[in-house]
Amino acid sequence: MIDVVSVKNFSKSFDEKKVIDNLSFDVKDGDVFAFLGQNGSGKTTTLRCLLNIYGSDSGELLFMGKKYSVEMAKYLGYLPEERGLYTNSKVLETIIYFGQIKGLSYHDARKNGLKFLKKVGLEDKENELIKKLSSGQQQKIQLGITVINDPKVLILDEPTKGLDPVNRSLLLDILMDLNDKGSTILFSTHQMEEAEKIATRLLMIKNGKSVLYGETEQVKKDFGENTIKIEFKGKFPKNEKMYSAVISKNYAEVNPNEGIMENDILRFIMNSNIEISKFEIASPSLNEIFIKLALN
Repeated sequence: MIDVVSVKNFSKSFDEKKVIDNLSFDVKDGDVFAFLGQNGSGKTTTLRCLLNIYGSDSGELLFMGKKYSVEMAKYLGYLPEERGLYTNSKVLETIIYFGQIKGLSYHDARKNGLKFLKKVGLEDKENELIKKLSSGQQQKIQLGITVINDPKVLILDEPTKGLDPVNRSLLLDILMDLNDKGSTILFSTHQMEEAEKIATRLLMIKNGKSVLYGETEQVKKDFGENTIKIEFKGKFPKNEKMYSAVISKNYAEVNPNEGIMENDILRFIMNSNIEISKFEIASPSLNEIFIKLALN
């Protein structure tokens, strides 16, 4: 079976600065594939070269086995990092317009548009001018345009950017529903918790090079299975001789130093005047892996 996306030995420079350096990866049919990296790591550049918006310096970038062309747009839903809508147009007529561009009849575009508006809680905005919507509501309309034709492949550049937690969760649910119906999804993000929640496979890049690639759970296991995950109240204690820790509010991920046992760490922490509500020993989160790789 041909991979939905195939990138081989891809490099790209701007003004003699190499942004992508010999990058290779594949997205398989049915994947929810997370493309991870810090801002400026080259994610957007890679997606734009894949879709032939930019030219590559070297390497091969294939979409469904071929170099991308406009004729292949009917299979694709693309959400760029820079959003853009006709703000003086009405909500439903905008969705219908783009649905027709993607090959739907007026009837089907209208039916799909109304169904989407109801799903995202905007059914009362169908005749509203887009410029009167909030930025989060406009982003929902942008997503509606992207998925109006139930595309075989979705390529989404930072799809949850600017969304509040409720709408972020709603968007992820929509993506998983589309994946259940057969869509392959490639999305870029620097939000590790989102990737961990839905991604079956992932690629992480740093300075234009691959630093992690593979199935999500296997990537986490490769980083070890002795991370101590702790929920607590109080001030979390530091002890560089025993462990390193990534701490966020009332949650910490602790990694034992070489030769230190997990029970010794737990004993030390429990004697440090904090209240522990939950702990487990497991693989590290993608967030912890991301921070470690970013700092190295």
